[in-house]
Amino acid sequence: MGRGTPVVRLLRAAVVPAALVGMVVLAGVTLDRVYAGSVLTVLVGGAALGSVLVSVASRRLPSWLVAPVSVLAMVAWTAWCLRLTANRAGLPGGFVEVAGDAAANGIPRLLTAMIPVEPTPDTVLVPLVGAWLAGLAGAEVALRAGRVLLGYLPPVLLFAGAVYVVGPNAEPATGPTVALVVVAGLGLAASARPGGGDPVDGLAPAVRSGVRARLAVASAVGTAVVVGAATLLGPAVAALVDARPVDPRRYVEPPQVETLDENPLIRISGWALNPDQELFQVATARGTAAESAAGTRIRLAVLSDYDGVTWRVGATYRNAGRILPAGEPAPHSTVETVRQEFTVGDLSGRLLPAVATPREVTGARVAYDPGTGTLIRPDGLSPGLRYTVVSARERPDVNLLATANTPAGDEVARVLHVPDGAPEQLRRLAAQLAEENGAPYARAAAIEQWLAEHYRLVADAPSGHAYPNLGFFLFGPRNGGGQRGTSEQFAASFAVLGRLAGLPTRVVVGFAAPGDGPVRAADAYAWPEVLFDGLGWVPFDPLPRPEDEPRPVEEDFRPQPENPPPSEQPEPTLEPTASPPPQATPDRGADRGGVPTPVLAAGTTGGFLLLVVAALVALAGMRRAQTRNRLRRGTAEHRVAGAWRELTDALRLAGQPVAADLSATEVADVARRALTAASPPASGGHPTGQQPAEPDTDGSGVAAYRAVDELARLVNQVGFAPGGVTDGQAAAAADAATGYIGALRATRSRWRRLLWSVHPGPLRWRR
Repeated sequence: MGRGTPVVRLLRAAVVPAALVGMVVLAGVTLDRVYAGSVLTVLVGGAALGSVLVSVASRRLPSWLVAPVSVLAMVAWTAWCLRLTANRAGLPGGFVEVAGDAAANGIPRLLTAMIPVEPTPDTVLVPLVGAWLAGLAGAEVALRAGRVLLGYLPPVLLFAGAVYVVGPNAEPATGPTVALVVVAGLGLAASARPGGGDPVDGLAPAVRSGVRARLAVASAVGTAVVVGAATLLGPAVAALVDARPVDPRRYVEPPQVETLDENPLIRISGWALNPDQELFQVATARGTAAESAAGTRIRLAVLSDYDGVTWRVGATYRNAGRILPAGEPAPHSTVETVRQEFTVGDLSGRLLPAVATPREVTGARVAYDPGTGTLIRPDGLSPGLRYTVVSARERPDVNLLATANTPAGDEVARVLHVPDGAPEQLRRLAAQLAEENGAPYARAAAIEQWLAEHYRLVADAPSGHAYPNLGFFLFGPRNGGGQRGTSEQFAASFAVLGRLAGLPTRVVVGFAAPGDGPVRAADAYAWPEVLFDGLGWVPFDPLPRPEDEPRPVEEDFRPQPENPPPSEQPEPTLEPTASPPPQATPDRGADRGGVPTPVLAAGTTGGFLLLVVAALVALAGMRRAQTRNRLRRGTAEHRVAGAWRELTDALRLAGQPVAADLSATEVADVARRALTAASPPASGGHPTGQQPAEPDTDGSGVAAYRAVDELARLVNQVGFAPGGVTDGQAAAAADAATGYIGALRATRSRWRRLLWSVHPGPLRWRR
């Protein structure tokens, strides 16, 4: 017979549903720590309340009917939430298009979105569906089946998933975790049977003693298991408290760009030859900046990485909403707000023009790299695309430049790095300009003045900014094409000379907007920037004036002395000596009362072997999943690129790594040589230094040999004619890569073939 009034019984019955709702809401609160605002918590709270209420209201219905009714309610709630977030974010397109895009890309965009994540349809869909299903499953198990503790499992798993997704990107979720435990405890306390009582009452005396004995044994065993688990797992769990959690975003590949977007510097010469091409139009909102848009630099990309051959953006793009993360402006600079509307014309690729530094983007879905401030549209640019950018333009205090220092250390190592192979003349020129000017700004100004006074700006100079190109530009004969170039060579030369002189530099590609209206190819140019303490990145202009006649380099560049003084002789490089191996400590016998040594050795060896086998199986599975994602998922162009990455990884596994600056044809040549060198030549051999047209192997080797050329052709087609690759060609690329890798792997020894599939290198090698 129940105890208490009907009101008390009703309140007691409402505690478990309320606990389930609270646990799901706490999962939303935990995930909302990386979102902008509190919209996600409200939406997840609605999903939690709706799912549990549907289960409570449907308790008298058959169990098989509850799930369809709840899913229909979930679809209605989710559709309303998607429309709400789409309207708040100002996303273009109809509801069906937006919802379909969110359903297709919800998980990858959630894991690649920039923090703070803006609540948009594609970033709230997965949490909403997860919250509703957790509430539905928990309510059905806890209320209909009466298994309250088991019903807590779905909300707890949802909470753990939220903690994992947040990772190290927020403070520890101590408060929500404590609240989750408290709410769960209240639900368990309320679900306990009132009055207690002896569970064996009413049983026969002979049966009663046996039941009590079994209950006592079960309680003792359960207590022992709990104590043992706490003893074994407690130290490991405690050690994880201060450990940095894993960021799941590192397992998801962010949006990628093509070569022209990674190095837009090579487009300068092409634009210079087509000066009247209208790339885009710009309109500046009046009243948002202290001056008109005339003369404003519009930035397309920031290139910070140089390997001696190519300048690259080197960005890690993250999908972003309208509001972009705002960094701290330089202390000694003024910030002006600039609002501009862009309309794309003939500009191709994915890079979005904008005034530095963008803070808000509407009208286009973008991805953003905070390190360089570069924007891309992952879907690519199309004529007629219109978007608006609000930028925070910084203007440094020029009065402080003369005495400003430049930063140093690991934070700026990227923009101070000088790759090996710099020409000696380049180093001598940088040393000459640096020794004549001590202060950082004086050195930068000297490089700027040197380039402006000694070289000619032309539109028909060929593209190129590798070390040999810069050496010919700076020191080549005037009557042979040297000492003349486009802004590409001027900006790249300044940046390299600056780094050789100890200045943190980078190259920016953009446009000199003449004002509102069309921006043409003639307005495109590149300029260098130098980083100063307290002032931020300061642009320089090494381009000569049109009316100035350049002065010969030989008049001011000191010749190299025939016998350099001893101080300039290179110091011998000391090879580090290997540390002596640690001395093994004498083995001590086990105590007489302990576990015998053979037993300990056998147990340790067995456990170690199990761990090794588990690790190898996991590595093999991850490698197979990586190959499947590369060859079978994504667009046709992505699958061709994935097949190419599979081939280059195979070459690296075979001990034939290829340099990043090689073209597809050159990589194919390396691949052919690798297969030929690994296969024993037929009788007769070949002349020294020559390779056969095809390897003297069996039919499969010849097919693999030819597959490399087909794959290289498809890669070139993707790079130079994007959009023209079909699904059939992507499948052919996958087959070509698979065939070549199989042939190359077959040439390895049996032991190397076994290790091929579990090598962890392809999982961590950077692309």
